[in-house]
Amino acid sequence: MTFFLVDFIRWLTFQACACRGHDESLGSSNQVNFLHLVRFLASYSKEVNAVVLENAPRNAKYTSHTVQLEILTLLSSRVKEKIRDEIGTSKFFIMVDEARDESKKEQMALVLRFPSTEGFIQERFLDVIHVTDTTALTLKKAICKVLSDNNLNVQDIRGQGYDRASNMRGEWNGLKALILNDCPYAYYVHCMAHQLQLALVAASREVHDVHNFFQNANFIINVVSASTKRNDELLANKAAEIARKIELGELDTGKGQNQIGTLQRPGDTRWSSHFKSIQSLQKMFGATVEVLRSIANDRAASKYSRGDAVGALKIIMSFDFVFILHLMEKIMKITDVLCQTLQKKSLDILNALDLVSTTKVLLGKLREDGWDPLLQEVQSFCLKHEIDIPDLNSRYVDVTKSRNKHDNTLLHYITTKQMCSMLP
Repeated sequence: MTFFLVDFIRWLTFQACACRGHDESLGSSNQVNFLHLVRFLASYSKEVNAVVLENAPRNAKYTSHTVQLEILTLLSSRVKEKIRDEIGTSKFFIMVDEARDESKKEQMALVLRFPSTEGFIQERFLDVIHVTDTTALTLKKAICKVLSDNNLNVQDIRGQGYDRASNMRGEWNGLKALILNDCPYAYYVHCMAHQLQLALVAASREVHDVHNFFQNANFIINVVSASTKRNDELLANKAAEIARKIELGELDTGKGQNQIGTLQRPGDTRWSSHFKSIQSLQKMFGATVEVLRSIANDRAASKYSRGDAVGALKIIMSFDFVFILHLMEKIMKITDVLCQTLQKKSLDILNALDLVSTTKVLLGKLREDGWDPLLQEVQSFCLKHEIDIPDLNSRYVDVTKSRNKHDNTLLHYITTKQMCSMLP
Protein backbone atom coordinates (compact mmCIF):
# COMPACT_ATOMS: atom_id res chain seq x y z
CA MET A 1 0.00 0.00 0.00
CA THR A 2 3.01 2.30 0.13
CA PHE A 3 2.40 3.43 -3.47
CA PHE A 4 -0.75 5.19 -2.22
CA LEU A 5 1.38 7.21 0.17
CA VAL A 6 3.83 8.11 -2.59
CA ASP A 7 0.95 9.28 -4.78
CA PHE A 8 -0.43 11.39 -1.93
CA ILE A 9 2.91 13.10 -1.38
CA ARG A 10 3.42 13.66 -5.10
CA TRP A 11 -0.06 15.16 -5.45
CA LEU A 12 0.47 17.51 -2.50
CA THR A 13 3.83 18.56 -3.95
CA PHE A 14 2.35 19.40 -7.34
CA GLN A 15 -0.37 21.44 -5.62
CA ALA A 16 2.25 23.27 -3.49
CA CYS A 17 0.51 22.11 -0.31
CA ALA A 18 2.25 21.32 2.95
CA CYS A 19 2.28 17.66 3.97
CA ARG A 20 2.60 18.27 7.69
CA GLY A 21 0.86 20.38 10.32
CA HIS A 22 1.81 21.70 13.73
CA ASP A 23 -0.18 18.98 15.53
CA GLU A 24 -0.40 15.50 14.02
CA SER A 25 -1.18 13.59 17.20
CA LEU A 26 -4.05 11.08 17.26
CA GLY A 27 -6.17 13.46 19.28
CA SER A 28 -5.74 16.37 16.88
CA SER A 29 -8.89 17.59 15.12
CA ASN A 30 -6.81 18.86 12.17
CA GLN A 31 -3.87 16.66 11.21
CA VAL A 32 -3.51 18.63 7.96
CA ASN A 33 -3.16 17.36 4.41
CA PHE A 34 -1.19 14.13 4.26
CA LEU A 35 -2.79 12.25 7.17
CA HIS A 36 -6.23 13.54 6.19
CA LEU A 37 -5.77 12.12 2.68
CA VAL A 38 -4.71 8.78 4.15
CA ARG A 39 -7.73 8.65 6.47
CA PHE A 40 -10.02 9.81 3.67
CA LEU A 41 -8.94 6.90 1.46
CA ALA A 42 -9.11 4.50 4.41
CA SER A 43 -12.73 5.48 5.00
CA TYR A 44 -13.56 4.14 1.52
CA SER A 45 -11.24 1.13 1.57
CA LYS A 46 -11.28 -1.46 4.31
CA GLU A 47 -8.04 -2.90 2.95
CA VAL A 48 -6.17 0.39 3.31
CA ASN A 49 -7.65 0.97 6.74
CA ALA A 50 -6.63 -2.49 7.90
CA VAL A 51 -3.14 -2.58 6.39
CA VAL A 52 -1.98 1.01 6.81
CA LEU A 53 -3.78 2.36 9.86
CA GLU A 54 -4.77 -0.57 12.08
CA ASN A 55 -2.65 -3.66 11.61
CA ALA A 56 0.61 -2.16 10.35
CA PRO A 57 3.53 -2.25 12.83
CA ARG A 58 4.18 1.06 14.51
CA ASN A 59 7.55 1.39 12.74
CA ALA A 60 6.14 0.46 9.31
CA LYS A 61 3.16 2.78 8.82
CA TYR A 62 5.16 5.06 6.51
CA THR A 63 3.29 8.12 7.75
CA SER A 64 6.06 9.83 9.74
CA HIS A 65 7.61 13.08 8.58
CA THR A 66 10.95 11.30 8.12
CA VAL A 67 9.42 8.96 5.55
CA GLN A 68 7.69 11.88 3.85
CA LEU A 69 11.02 13.69 3.50
CA GLU A 70 12.69 10.57 2.11
CA ILE A 71 9.96 10.16 -0.50
CA LEU A 72 10.19 13.83 -1.44
CA THR A 73 13.96 13.52 -1.77
CA LEU A 74 13.57 10.53 -4.09
CA LEU A 75 11.02 12.39 -6.21
CA SER A 76 13.37 15.37 -6.36
CA SER A 77 16.22 13.14 -7.48
CA ARG A 78 14.12 11.70 -10.30
CA VAL A 79 13.22 15.22 -11.51
CA LYS A 80 16.88 16.29 -11.43
CA GLU A 81 17.87 13.18 -13.38
CA LYS A 82 15.30 14.10 -16.02
CA ILE A 83 16.71 17.64 -16.24
CA ARG A 84 20.23 16.23 -16.54
CA ASP A 85 19.12 13.97 -19.38
CA GLU A 86 17.51 16.97 -21.11
CA ILE A 87 20.75 18.95 -20.95
CA GLY A 88 22.87 16.08 -22.27
CA THR A 89 26.13 17.44 -23.65
CA SER A 90 24.77 20.96 -24.19
CA LYS A 91 26.30 24.03 -22.63
CA PHE A 92 24.09 25.89 -20.18
CA PHE A 93 23.41 29.25 -18.53
CA ILE A 94 22.91 29.63 -14.77
CA MET A 95 20.54 32.09 -13.12
CA VAL A 96 20.84 32.60 -9.37
CA ASP A 97 18.97 34.63 -6.80
CA GLU A 98 18.77 34.47 -3.05
CA ALA A 99 16.09 35.45 -0.55
CA ARG A 100 15.24 34.95 3.10
CA ASP A 101 12.35 32.60 3.86
CA GLU A 102 9.80 32.72 6.69
CA SER A 103 12.18 30.91 9.03
CA LYS A 104 14.80 33.67 8.48
CA LYS A 105 17.10 31.34 6.56
CA GLU A 106 18.90 32.43 3.42
CA GLN A 107 17.86 30.31 0.47
CA MET A 108 19.52 30.36 -2.94
CA ALA A 109 17.53 29.34 -6.03
CA LEU A 110 19.35 27.93 -9.06
CA VAL A 111 17.78 27.86 -12.55
CA LEU A 112 19.41 26.41 -15.66
CA ARG A 113 18.83 27.69 -19.19
CA PHE A 114 19.90 25.51 -22.10
CA PRO A 115 18.99 24.55 -25.70
CA SER A 116 16.95 21.39 -26.24
CA THR A 117 17.87 18.82 -28.87
CA GLU A 118 15.38 20.56 -31.20
CA GLY A 119 17.12 23.89 -30.68
CA PHE A 120 14.48 25.49 -28.42
CA ILE A 121 15.54 27.35 -25.28
CA GLN A 122 14.49 25.58 -22.08
CA GLU A 123 14.53 26.84 -18.49
CA ARG A 124 14.51 24.39 -15.60
CA PHE A 125 14.41 25.11 -11.89
CA LEU A 126 17.11 22.82 -10.47
CA ASP A 127 17.41 23.37 -6.72
CA VAL A 128 16.96 25.55 -3.66
CA ILE A 129 19.98 25.55 -1.38
CA HIS A 130 20.23 26.84 2.16
CA VAL A 131 23.32 29.05 2.55
CA THR A 132 24.75 30.32 5.81
CA ASP A 133 25.45 33.74 4.32
CA THR A 134 25.28 35.54 0.98
CA THR A 135 28.96 36.23 0.43
CA ALA A 136 30.19 35.53 -3.09
CA LEU A 137 32.49 32.70 -2.01
CA THR A 138 29.71 30.88 -0.13
CA LEU A 139 27.33 31.17 -3.07
CA LYS A 140 30.01 29.99 -5.49
CA LYS A 141 30.77 26.88 -3.42
CA ALA A 142 27.06 26.08 -3.16
CA ILE A 143 26.59 26.41 -6.94
CA CYS A 144 29.58 24.20 -7.69
CA LYS A 145 28.34 21.56 -5.25
CA VAL A 146 24.87 21.45 -6.81
CA LEU A 147 26.31 21.20 -10.31
CA SER A 148 28.71 18.47 -9.23
CA ASP A 149 25.93 16.50 -7.48
CA ASN A 150 23.99 16.55 -10.74
CA ASN A 151 26.97 15.56 -12.92
CA LEU A 152 27.21 19.00 -14.49
CA ASN A 153 30.58 20.59 -15.21
CA VAL A 154 31.35 24.19 -14.30
CA GLN A 155 33.40 24.39 -17.52
CA ASP A 156 30.16 23.97 -19.51
CA ILE A 157 28.70 27.23 -18.18
CA ARG A 158 28.26 29.75 -20.99
CA GLY A 159 26.48 32.51 -19.12
CA GLN A 160 25.51 33.67 -15.67
CA GLY A 161 22.69 35.97 -14.64
CA TYR A 162 22.22 37.66 -11.26
CA ASP A 163 20.86 40.90 -9.89
CA ARG A 164 22.97 44.03 -9.47
CA ALA A 165 23.94 43.45 -5.84
CA SER A 166 27.65 44.02 -5.16
CA ASN A 167 28.21 40.46 -3.94
CA MET A 168 26.92 39.24 -7.31
CA ARG A 169 28.38 41.59 -9.91
CA GLY A 170 31.60 42.70 -8.16
CA GLU A 171 34.44 43.03 -10.66
CA TRP A 172 37.06 41.39 -8.41
CA ASN A 173 35.41 39.43 -5.61
CA GLY A 174 31.82 39.12 -6.78
CA LEU A 175 30.16 35.83 -7.70
CA LYS A 176 30.43 36.80 -11.37
CA ALA A 177 34.23 37.14 -11.10
CA LEU A 178 34.67 33.90 -9.14
CA ILE A 179 32.72 31.91 -11.75
CA LEU A 180 34.71 33.58 -14.55
CA ASN A 181 37.94 32.47 -12.90
CA ASP A 182 36.85 28.84 -13.30
CA CYS A 183 35.16 29.28 -16.67
CA PRO A 184 36.18 32.29 -18.81
CA TYR A 185 33.25 31.69 -21.20
CA ALA A 186 30.59 32.25 -18.51
CA TYR A 187 29.65 35.76 -19.60
CA TYR A 188 27.66 37.80 -17.13
CA VAL A 189 24.26 39.09 -18.28
CA HIS A 190 22.08 41.32 -16.16
CA CYS A 191 18.40 40.75 -16.98
CA MET A 192 17.40 43.47 -19.46
CA ALA A 193 13.89 43.75 -18.05
CA HIS A 194 15.32 44.19 -14.54
CA GLN A 195 17.75 46.83 -15.81
CA LEU A 196 14.88 48.70 -17.43
CA GLN A 197 12.75 48.60 -14.31
CA LEU A 198 15.57 49.77 -12.06
CA ALA A 199 16.42 52.59 -14.48
CA LEU A 200 12.80 53.74 -14.71
CA VAL A 201 12.28 53.65 -10.95
CA ALA A 202 15.54 55.56 -10.35
CA ALA A 203 14.70 58.13 -13.05
CA SER A 204 11.21 58.69 -11.66
CA ARG A 205 12.65 59.48 -8.24
CA GLU A 206 14.80 62.21 -9.78
CA VAL A 207 11.66 64.07 -10.93
CA HIS A 208 10.17 65.67 -7.83
CA ASP A 209 6.61 65.81 -9.16
CA VAL A 210 6.62 62.12 -10.07
CA HIS A 211 8.20 61.14 -6.76
CA ASN A 212 5.59 63.14 -4.84
CA PHE A 213 2.82 61.71 -7.02
CA PHE A 214 3.66 58.12 -6.11
CA GLN A 215 4.05 59.06 -2.46
CA ASN A 216 0.59 60.66 -2.53
CA ALA A 217 -0.91 57.76 -4.49
CA ASN A 218 0.42 55.32 -1.87
CA PHE A 219 -1.10 57.44 0.88
CA ILE A 220 -4.51 57.51 -0.85
CA ILE A 221 -4.48 53.75 -1.44
CA ASN A 222 -3.50 53.08 2.18
CA VAL A 223 -6.34 55.26 3.49
CA VAL A 224 -8.96 53.62 1.27
CA SER A 225 -7.68 50.06 1.80
CA ALA A 226 -7.04 50.36 5.52
CA SER A 227 -9.85 47.95 6.41
CA THR A 228 -12.10 45.36 4.83
CA LYS A 229 -15.08 47.61 5.51
CA ARG A 230 -13.60 50.41 3.39
CA ASN A 231 -12.60 47.96 0.67
CA ASP A 232 -16.12 46.55 0.55
CA GLU A 233 -17.49 50.08 0.34
CA LEU A 234 -15.07 50.80 -2.52
CA LEU A 235 -16.29 47.76 -4.46
CA ALA A 236 -19.94 48.62 -3.79
CA ASN A 237 -19.44 52.19 -5.06
CA LYS A 238 -17.72 50.90 -8.20
CA ALA A 239 -20.52 48.40 -8.84
CA ALA A 240 -23.11 51.17 -8.47
CA GLU A 241 -21.09 53.38 -10.84
CA ILE A 242 -20.93 50.64 -13.47
CA ALA A 243 -24.65 49.94 -13.18
CA ARG A 244 -25.43 53.65 -13.57
CA LYS A 245 -23.24 53.97 -16.68
CA ILE A 246 -24.79 50.87 -18.25
CA GLU A 247 -28.26 52.29 -17.63
CA LEU A 248 -27.25 55.56 -19.30
CA GLY A 249 -25.73 53.66 -22.23
CA GLU A 250 -22.18 54.84 -21.51
CA LEU A 251 -20.83 51.29 -21.17
CA ASP A 252 -21.25 48.22 -23.33
CA THR A 253 -22.21 44.94 -21.75
CA GLY A 254 -20.76 41.55 -22.54
CA LYS A 255 -18.81 38.62 -21.18
CA GLY A 256 -15.65 39.73 -19.38
CA GLN A 257 -16.45 43.44 -19.59
CA ASN A 258 -16.88 45.92 -16.72
CA GLN A 259 -15.00 43.82 -14.18
CA ILE A 260 -14.76 45.30 -10.69
CA GLY A 261 -11.15 45.50 -9.55
CA THR A 262 -9.49 47.04 -6.54
CA LEU A 263 -6.66 49.45 -5.79
CA GLN A 264 -3.15 48.04 -6.14
CA ARG A 265 -0.06 49.22 -4.33
CA PRO A 266 3.12 49.84 -6.37
CA GLY A 267 6.23 47.84 -5.48
CA ASP A 268 9.60 49.37 -4.64
CA THR A 269 11.50 48.08 -7.67
CA ARG A 270 8.93 46.65 -10.06
CA TRP A 271 7.99 49.34 -12.57
CA SER A 272 5.15 47.21 -13.93
CA SER A 273 3.53 47.31 -10.49
CA HIS A 274 3.56 51.12 -10.69
CA PHE A 275 1.70 50.89 -13.99
CA LYS A 276 -0.92 48.53 -12.55
CA SER A 277 -1.32 50.81 -9.54
CA ILE A 278 -1.95 53.84 -11.76
CA GLN A 279 -4.40 51.91 -13.92
CA SER A 280 -6.36 50.73 -10.89
CA LEU A 281 -6.47 54.23 -9.40
CA GLN A 282 -7.63 55.73 -12.69
CA LYS A 283 -10.30 53.05 -13.06
CA MET A 284 -11.49 53.33 -9.45
CA PHE A 285 -11.13 57.12 -9.22
CA GLY A 286 -14.82 57.95 -8.69
CA ALA A 287 -15.37 55.13 -6.20
CA THR A 288 -12.19 56.13 -4.33
CA VAL A 289 -13.40 59.72 -3.97
CA GLU A 290 -16.77 58.51 -2.63
CA VAL A 291 -15.08 56.32 -0.01
CA LEU A 292 -12.82 59.17 1.10
CA ARG A 293 -15.81 61.49 1.45
CA SER A 294 -17.66 58.85 3.43
CA ILE A 295 -14.73 58.48 5.84
CA ALA A 296 -14.29 62.25 6.16
CA ASN A 297 -17.96 62.69 7.14
CA ASP A 298 -18.20 59.61 9.36
CA ARG A 299 -18.47 60.80 12.94
CA ALA A 300 -18.03 57.24 14.18
CA ALA A 301 -14.52 57.16 12.69
CA SER A 302 -11.56 58.46 14.69
CA LYS A 303 -10.39 62.01 14.14
CA TYR A 304 -7.15 60.66 12.74
CA SER A 305 -8.98 58.62 10.10
CA ARG A 306 -11.14 61.61 9.18
CA GLY A 307 -8.04 63.81 8.98
CA ASP A 308 -6.28 61.33 6.69
CA ALA A 309 -9.37 61.13 4.48
CA VAL A 310 -9.59 64.93 4.19
CA GLY A 311 -5.90 65.14 3.33
CA ALA A 312 -6.25 62.39 0.72
CA LEU A 313 -9.28 64.15 -0.77
CA LYS A 314 -7.37 67.40 -1.18
CA ILE A 315 -4.63 65.54 -3.02
CA ILE A 316 -6.77 63.39 -5.30
CA MET A 317 -9.13 66.26 -6.21
CA SER A 318 -6.30 68.52 -7.40
CA PHE A 319 -5.50 69.28 -11.03
CA ASP A 320 -1.79 68.53 -10.53
CA PHE A 321 -2.50 65.00 -9.29
CA VAL A 322 -4.90 64.23 -12.13
CA PHE A 323 -2.49 65.63 -14.73
CA ILE A 324 0.45 63.50 -13.59
CA LEU A 325 -1.87 60.49 -13.21
CA HIS A 326 -2.76 60.67 -16.91
CA LEU A 327 0.75 61.59 -18.04
CA MET A 328 2.36 58.70 -16.19
CA GLU A 329 -0.30 56.30 -17.49
CA LYS A 330 0.65 57.19 -21.07
CA ILE A 331 4.40 56.99 -20.42
CA MET A 332 4.19 53.71 -18.53
CA LYS A 333 1.85 52.16 -21.08
CA ILE A 334 4.66 52.50 -23.63
CA THR A 335 7.46 51.31 -21.34
CA ASP A 336 5.40 48.41 -19.96
CA VAL A 337 5.18 46.86 -23.43
CA LEU A 338 8.97 46.87 -23.61
CA CYS A 339 9.26 45.55 -20.07
CA GLN A 340 6.92 42.61 -20.68
CA THR A 341 8.54 41.77 -24.02
CA LEU A 342 12.05 41.74 -22.51
CA GLN A 343 10.94 38.97 -20.16
CA LYS A 344 10.05 36.56 -22.96
CA LYS A 345 12.31 33.52 -23.14
CA SER A 346 12.43 33.57 -26.94
CA LEU A 347 13.72 37.16 -27.26
CA ASP A 348 17.20 37.66 -28.70
CA ILE A 349 19.54 40.62 -28.29
CA LEU A 350 18.91 42.10 -31.76
CA ASN A 351 15.14 42.22 -31.29
CA ALA A 352 15.64 43.60 -27.79
CA LEU A 353 17.73 46.51 -29.10
CA ASP A 354 15.15 47.11 -31.83
CA LEU A 355 12.40 47.27 -29.21
CA VAL A 356 14.39 49.76 -27.14
CA SER A 357 14.76 52.01 -30.20
CA THR A 358 11.03 51.75 -30.96
CA THR A 359 10.17 52.67 -27.36
CA LYS A 360 12.40 55.75 -27.56
CA VAL A 361 10.65 56.81 -30.77
CA LEU A 362 7.20 56.42 -29.19
CA LEU A 363 8.24 58.41 -26.11
CA GLY A 364 9.68 61.12 -28.35
CA LYS A 365 6.44 61.24 -30.32
CA LEU A 366 4.47 61.55 -27.09
CA ARG A 367 6.69 64.45 -26.05
CA GLU A 368 6.36 66.30 -29.37
CA ASP A 369 2.75 65.61 -30.34
CA GLY A 370 1.02 64.31 -27.24
CA TRP A 371 0.52 67.55 -25.35
CA ASP A 372 -2.82 68.73 -26.78
CA PRO A 373 -4.61 65.35 -26.58
CA LEU A 374 -3.29 64.85 -23.05
CA LEU A 375 -4.49 68.26 -21.87
CA GLN A 376 -7.93 67.71 -23.39
CA GLU A 377 -8.17 64.31 -21.71
CA VAL A 378 -7.17 65.76 -18.33
CA GLN A 379 -9.63 68.65 -18.61
CA SER A 380 -12.45 66.30 -19.60
CA PHE A 381 -11.60 64.04 -16.64
CA CYS A 382 -11.60 67.01 -14.26
CA LEU A 383 -15.00 68.22 -15.51
CA LYS A 384 -16.44 64.74 -15.10
CA HIS A 385 -15.25 64.49 -11.48
CA GLU A 386 -15.91 68.15 -10.57
CA ILE A 387 -12.24 69.05 -10.13
CA ASP A 388 -11.29 72.72 -10.42
CA ILE A 389 -9.24 73.50 -13.54
CA PRO A 390 -6.79 76.34 -12.91
CA ASP A 391 -6.14 79.17 -15.35
CA LEU A 392 -3.20 77.84 -17.34
CA ASN A 393 -2.19 81.37 -18.29
CA SER A 394 -1.86 82.44 -14.68
CA ARG A 395 1.52 82.97 -13.09
CA TYR A 396 3.19 79.84 -11.82
CA VAL A 397 4.55 80.01 -8.28
CA ASP A 398 7.61 77.85 -7.67
CA VAL A 399 7.98 77.38 -3.92
CA THR A 400 11.68 76.55 -4.32
CA LYS A 401 12.42 80.07 -5.60
CA SER A 402 11.83 83.57 -4.32
CA ARG A 403 8.68 85.30 -5.56
CA ASN A 404 10.55 87.84 -7.72
CA LYS A 405 11.78 84.98 -9.95
CA HIS A 406 8.33 83.74 -10.96
CA ASP A 407 8.21 84.70 -14.64
CA ASN A 408 6.55 81.64 -16.18
CA THR A 409 2.91 80.73 -16.58
CA LEU A 410 1.41 77.47 -15.38
CA LEU A 411 1.05 76.32 -18.98
CA HIS A 412 4.76 77.00 -19.65
CA TYR A 413 5.77 75.11 -16.51
CA ILE A 414 3.73 72.05 -17.44
CA THR A 415 4.91 71.90 -21.06
CA THR A 416 8.59 72.69 -20.53
CA LYS A 417 9.33 71.46 -17.03
CA GLN A 418 7.08 68.51 -16.38
CA MET A 419 6.78 67.10 -19.89
CA CYS A 420 10.48 67.53 -20.68
CA SER A 421 11.73 66.13 -17.37
CA MET A 422 9.51 63.05 -17.55
CA LEU A 423 10.21 62.22 -21.17
CA PRO A 424 13.60 61.69 -22.87
